[in-house]
Amino acid sequence: MKTDARIWLLFAGLALMHLLLHVGFGIGRAAPDLLTVALLLGAREVGMGRAAGMGLLFGLLEDALSVLSFGANSAAMTIVAVLGAVTRDLFVGDSLFFLVSYFLIGKWVRDLVYWFMVGETLRQPFVDQVLIQGLIGGMYAAIVGVVLLAVTGLRQEAPA
Repeated sequence: MKTDARIWLLFAGLALMHLLLHVGFGIGRAAPDLLTVALLLGAREVGMGRAAGMGLLFGLLEDALSVLSFGANSAAMTIVAVLGAVTRDLFVGDSLFFLVSYFLIGKWVRDLVYWFMVGETLRQPFVDQVLIQGLIGGMYAAIVGVVLLAVTGLRQEAPA
């Protein structure tokens, strides 16, 4: 998969929109996690090294906004990026079922790793933060990711 300027502009635009929605407009949890969506999209397009670097960069960007748990987002995003890059070699094509499960599981894994990495004083209960909010956030990310792929034309069907 060859990356071009359009894809990199999409990643930068999603990161900018994430910051604008979460920080600029103050929407917070009601806004989709566009950084994770961009990371999952990018991990399928670039190699494992670049995906890990992008995960670290996006994690540091997110960590800059939360001083008390600095490093937890960086670790979570890097792990998700590496796992997302591995799926490129394991799964050929992008069926609708795969994309929905890819975004849902990717966002949920990010929330799970973040929950383990953050200190006990900042953790919410596991059931609330990971099982309920994580799965709802994963469904939200799946909807946004699939719509984004349909709008931009980056979705590729598996060969028949």
